[in-house]
Amino acid sequence: MANQFAKIAFTDAVKQVQALMGSRKNYARSEAGPVTNHELTANEAHFIGERDSFYMASVSATNWPYVQHRGGPKGFVRALSATEIGFADFSGNRQYISVGNFKENNKVAIIMVDYPNQARLKLLGAVRAIDQTSEPDTLAKLAPTDYDAKIERGFVIRIEAFDWNCPQHITPRWTADEIQKAVLPLQKRIEELESQLRQMKLE
Repeated sequence: MANQFAKIAFTDAVKQVQALMGSRKNYARSEAGPVTNHELTANEAHFIGERDSFYMASVSATNWPYVQHRGGPKGFVRALSATEIGFADFSGNRQYISVGNFKENNKVAIIMVDYPNQARLKLLGAVRAIDQTSEPDTLAKLAPTDYDAKIERGFVIRIEAFDWNCPQHITPRWTADEIQKAVLPLQKRIEELESQLRQMKLE
C-alpha cells in the first residue's frame, strides 16, 4: 500500500470498517514510516503512456460522484513529470459534466487498467484545465499525432498519491489490434501450409 495513498484514502470511517473486518492491523503497519509513493517512477510513467483508455471520477457541487470513461490513441495520456500527468480532451457528447465539476472541485480519482496483464493503477490528484490561451506549449505536448479529433482543452493532473491494486477479478481482454498481432504468425503459417498443399496437388 502506498503510504500517501493510505493517508488520503483511509478516513476515520474507512479505518473503522477495516477494524471491523479485521484488516486494520495490516494497513496500520503500512501507514507507518515516511510518506512515499506520491511521485511517479519510470514504471508508472511507462504504464500510463501505454494506456488507450481510463476511468476518471469527479464530484459535483451537489456531492454526486461522476465516473467517466476517457479514451484515445495509445499514449494520449502521458506523464509530464514525476508529479504530473496530462491528456487532451477531445470533443464528445458535449455534456461537460467533468469539466463543470472540476470548476468547483478540482479533486480527481483515476483508475487505469492493463487488461491483458491484469494490472491496475489508482491515482488521486488535483486537476486543472488548460487551453491554447493559458498553456499553449503544454497543450501542444498533449496533442496526439496522426489522430483526427478536435481538441477542446487539455487536463493536467498533479498527482497526490497512487497505488497499484491487486489483479483479482480483472478479466483479461485484448483489443482488435492486439489480437490481430497475436494471430498474424498463425495466419502466415496457414498460408504457407495451404500453398504447400496446393503444390502437392499439382505434382
